[in-house]
Amino acid sequence: MLQFIVNNLGNIAVSAILLFVVGGVIYYMVKEKKQGKSSCGCNCSGCAMKGACHSGHNGK
Repeated sequence: MLQFIVNNLGNIAVSAILLFVVGGVIYYMVKEKKQGKSSCGCNCSGCAMKGACHSGHNGK
């Protein structure tokens, strides 16, 4: 088992870093969503979902 870890240390390190970055992005997106912020450009006049996306926004 130890030999496997030693042989694949680079892959394990890169995978751990990627997992950390993806987890941080997901955490940030969830935090923004809970605060009511959106990731769209807010050009609601041309959006097909303008009536459903922002409940307090009138599409202008």
